[in-house]
Amino acid sequence: MAKMTLEDLVPALQGAYGEALKSVVLYGSAVAGEHIKKKSDYNILVVVNDLPLDRLLSASSFAKKWSDAGNPPPMIFTSDEWRTAGDVYPLEYIDIRARHQVMFGEDPFQDINIELSNLRMQVEREALSKVLRLRQAAQIAGNDAKKHLEILGASLSSLMVVLRGVLWLHNLAPTQNYGELIRDSAEKVGFDPQAYFEVLHHVRGERAIPKDRATLLLASYIHGMEVVAAHVDGLKL
Repeated sequence: MAKMTLEDLVPALQGAYGEALKSVVLYGSAVAGEHIKKKSDYNILVVVNDLPLDRLLSASSFAKKWSDAGNPPPMIFTSDEWRTAGDVYPLEYIDIRARHQVMFGEDPFQDINIELSNLRMQVEREALSKVLRLRQAAQIAGNDAKKHLEILGASLSSLMVVLRGVLWLHNLAPTQNYGELIRDSAEKVGFDPQAYFEVLHHVRGERAIPKDRATLLLASYIHGMEVVAAHVDGLKL
């Protein structure tokens, strides 16, 4: 059975949600030019007028096919939820707004404003959460350098979201290029970017990280995010 593709998605959503479907938006690395074939997935935002359970359940068939193709399930908001949730998810909103492509319907970011005070709080929380998760993963991995490499590669894109948030807090529009994003945020925050550059080259398939270097890089990688969390905590907006 052929895998479900990006081109299949909008017709499937139209069939499931009908006239209630307001917007379908592709966002993230696929829009920013950092999508890596066979490694990156497609992130989709869906906005509908309303979402009774029977309509949600009717989407199960295509949602499973979409997931089986290696993609996360679409993130679905009702129109009312979308208009009012910017204070709860400011980092997601500002990140999606900067890297999105409308595939169907209206642009959901019309008349959406983000408060920097809400953004600062979430960026700090996300940065510290990344530190805690990296520590948990490292603790489970122990001295296994192969697992250290897996941790580094799997976490890169989520850390880039935090770095974009940092630059937004400094009133800078983040670049869509991960290498430039690492450089710019390191200059603002003051962390050593070398480990992040090496992980980026590894993930892109440009230059593999030797297994005997993975543990050292993981330590620097975690420390960098610790510095980011402390920096954001000290920002006065």
